Amino acid sequence: MKLSAMCIRCLMDRQEERVRGIGDEEKRASFLKKVAGIIASAEEEDSAPCLVYEINQVYESLFGGLKSYEKEKKEFNALMLELEEEMDKDIRSGKDAKAILKNAINYARTGNYIDFGAMNHVDKEQLLELLHKAKGEEVDEHTFAMLTEELGAAKELVYLLDNCGEIVADKLLIKVIQEQYPEIHITVVARGMEVLNDAVIEDANDVGLTKIVEVIGNGNGIAGTQINKLSKEARTVLDKADIIISKGQGNFETIHGCGRNIYYLFLCKCEWFSERFGMERLKGVFINEKNLA
Repeated sequence: MKLSAMCIRCLMDRQEERVRGIGDEEKRASFLKKVAGIIASAEEEDSAPCLVYEINQVYESLFGGLKSYEKEKKEFNALMLELEEEMDKDIRSGKDAKAILKNAINYARTGNYIDFGAMNHVDKEQLLELLHKAKGEEVDEHTFAMLTEELGAAKELVYLLDNCGEIVADKLLIKVIQEQYPEIHITVVARGMEVLNDAVIEDANDVGLTKIVEVIGNGNGIAGTQINKLSKEARTVLDKADIIISKGQGNFETIHGCGRNIYYLFLCKCEWFSERFGMERLKGVFINEKNLA
């Protein structure tokens, strides 16, 4: 996805906020000049998550290690595991198979709120409120009809994870797909290295996802799925996929426009996404790549 003027402004603003009050003025100015240089020299195919990966390397060279989200990841994985039984019961209260699948899609999409990259603060009470309303949210009927038809014929499905905690809701959606479409082989792709609060294989282990489905890493620490940076294994899996379900804004930013059959599932958490999709903040998107203008 091409960088918009809004994304460029946001990148600069957030990096300035990041170093405010640390180091001396000379070091902060040097960092921001290098950030501006990275943005200015970006190739057409470079997305914001790719540039942030480069920016993080500069940050580490000047200020030391990146912030660890280990505490937040354990906290939100544990919280969502506590809610798993209740969410699953609510999902399965649907009147038929289609209603159950819609409920599972809504919960997986709502879980995308747990994003310490796009959000300045992840509020537990707001998360609980959003989850409480999840089943009643709308699912685009045209996109849903496309998905169910394609699931009926598909052999290979790839599910791109985004954040910790959220992956418990992803597990519930994957279970429903496995039950309703048992002929499909599902491969889940996590981040290959720690980045923000994004899910890696260790998180998938912690929430029991690896017990029900194959989970692989994507080979890098970009907060998205940048095709030309993927490991050979992850690239091969994507190339074979009949359907890809892509969670989160970062995956959208990096994989949109790659020519694959992708269903995007996320909440709008920043100004550009709200404007792009005509959605209020924290409203959900469920759309196929083919239907994007």
